[in-house]
Amino acid sequence: MNQRLCTVDSTVGAPPSPPRFWTVSVGALNRLGVRFHTVLAALILTLLFFPSAARADVVKIAVDGTINPITEEYLGRAVAEAESTHADALLVEMNTPGGLVESTRQIIEKMLASRVPVIVYVTPSGSRAASAGFFILEAADVAAMAPGTNTGAAHPVALGGGQMDQVMKEKIENDAAALMRSVVSKRGRNVELAETAVRQSKSFTDDEALKNHLIDLVAKDEHDLFQQLAGRTIKRFDGAPVNLQLEGKPVHEFPMTLKQRILGYMMDPNVAFVIMAIGLLALYVEFNHPGAVLPGVVGGIFIILAVFSFNLLPTRYAALALILAAFVMFALEAKFTAHGVLTVGGIISMIIGALLLVDAPIPEMRVHLITALSVSIPVGLITVFLITIGLRARRRKAATGTQGLMGRTGIARTPLTPEGKVFVHGELWNAIASTNVGVGEEVVVREVDGLTLYVDPVRASHAAGADLAP
Repeated sequence: MNQRLCTVDSTVGAPPSPPRFWTVSVGALNRLGVRFHTVLAALILTLLFFPSAARADVVKIAVDGTINPITEEYLGRAVAEAESTHADALLVEMNTPGGLVESTRQIIEKMLASRVPVIVYVTPSGSRAASAGFFILEAADVAAMAPGTNTGAAHPVALGGGQMDQVMKEKIENDAAALMRSVVSKRGRNVELAETAVRQSKSFTDDEALKNHLIDLVAKDEHDLFQQLAGRTIKRFDGAPVNLQLEGKPVHEFPMTLKQRILGYMMDPNVAFVIMAIGLLALYVEFNHPGAVLPGVVGGIFIILAVFSFNLLPTRYAALALILAAFVMFALEAKFTAHGVLTVGGIISMIIGALLLVDAPIPEMRVHLITALSVSIPVGLITVFLITIGLRARRRKAATGTQGLMGRTGIARTPLTPEGKVFVHGELWNAIASTNVGVGEEVVVREVDGLTLYVDPVRASHAAGADLAP
């Protein structure tokens, strides 16, 4: 009896045994060599680096400069980021003089297809959304401007700023006007007035745009913008209503990648032209000084960067040929004595090629005259300087080696009958004279054969010169 009681007491005091399924699971993990804390750490890291897309906020980007393929790529990545994080809106702060039509169309296409509402806000005061910027502003779900900004002037311009054929002009104008109507009508804005910005190049201040229903609101800053949008229901491009509640929501700035920042900087035609000029000059130096290596490496890298930039820009290949022809002229000037004519022609060819290089619709996307002059003239002067050094080196007599001894005068240290010793250029040489020479007489070197000099007495050289004189 006591024995049974003891058994019962010991059983009651023992900790409960774990469930069988737990025992099996831990055992399986132990057999696989996996520790529990390792699994837990992996779960925590997964949650940190792959958070659930449940947050609601605002993704913000800044478009400051011309509209080009880099701008298109940047905005496309921002739309994808806003969609993947289930943001409430994508805010695009814009200040642009315009840009390329094809890039503008691609941007509008991405904005209209976005599952997240897109707000385009022209800011800060003094900024503009001109030309291509006006199309992007009107394509937005919410179009807003800061006080003191302007928009419009969206008339299509001939690439390079030249005159278009009348039929082609009408085709391009009608195409741009149709794009504007299709976008503005879906947004419920003033279609007729928006079309005048395309056909008549009209521009509008922020107050004029708001009064004529080209934009939705004027806001002094981002906080004011979100306050005015609080509770406002907007209609998406597909007609779906969306209620915006952005006040107090966190705003996440979405910067460009390093590649986009570098390419965005290089998309400036002036920068691309300078890079190309440096590359060509470096290759020119390597061409005239073979084996220097460093100029060739630098030139190759810069030329590749310039080609990459011009591949994204509307480049005239005829203008590029003019620039290459300029460096051909510089190279020919180094090989032939043209008294600077080829250098001047090269400078003129380079200036004209630079001005015509980028076939863009707005001045901001072309090479400026000051850039063309400030690059072409120094390159030409550097070329002349290098040519001058080369010509002087060619005309200068060799001071060392075999050529340096030719024509030198020396003193006979032993009788030359006809062999003996002469002292020339600070050294004692074996010499063979054309006639007998006494000790102490001057001789002139006429030929060098290894360590032996063939000399003539100076008196004989003078006599020969007198016989040849008229």
